[in-house]
Amino acid sequence: MERVDLGEVPYEEAQQAMRGWVGERQRGEAGDRLFLLSHPPVITYSAHTGADELPSGGDIPLVEVDRGGHATYHGPGQLIGYLIVGVRDLGPGDFVRRTEVGLIKALDGLGFPAVRRETPPGADSLVGVWTPDGRRKLVSIGMRIRGGVSSHGFALNVDPDLAPFSTFAACRLPEVPMTSLAELAAEAGRPAPGEAEVRDAVAAALTEELKPA
Repeated sequence: MERVDLGEVPYEEAQQAMRGWVGERQRGEAGDRLFLLSHPPVITYSAHTGADELPSGGDIPLVEVDRGGHATYHGPGQLIGYLIVGVRDLGPGDFVRRTEVGLIKALDGLGFPAVRRETPPGADSLVGVWTPDGRRKLVSIGMRIRGGVSSHGFALNVDPDLAPFSTFAACRLPEVPMTSLAELAAEAGRPAPGEAEVRDAVAAALTEELKPA
């Protein structure tokens, strides 16, 4: 899987580019790619998100998107990973699980143990990466798979402003606080990793975990 590093990209600009990346993968003009970037502040939501799950005011733009999952916040200090991957050999369910596992391995290598959670029948999705006690969420995941190719991906909180998450029902889990590597590092009395270090760890772990069968 090819790693592509980008800087801060406006959300709508990234979505337009992503449609092109997906088309290239579907036509066989490019292989699997992981795009690493960040966004200016934005709250995104899917067609399944209710109006009562979104903030009623504020200065952060709201953008509807064509991925799975529900509302979430993106902003500076958060690592966004767009996975443009042919999933036919993995299966959609396996692909999401392997993405979770890869991110957990990356975080463990950085000294931050983390877990994935199974979603009980009938409950709102618990897909993502969590602190070991399962109480706080560190990574949100929302995918779309069309024509055998994935798009969208994950958002890992490195050192963002966490306050916007408290203004709406993030991931339709209003009782779940979001956390970050910086917050966890401060609690442990240790330095937080820089974004470059996190990018390297995530890219290496996902490249290994998402190898074709």
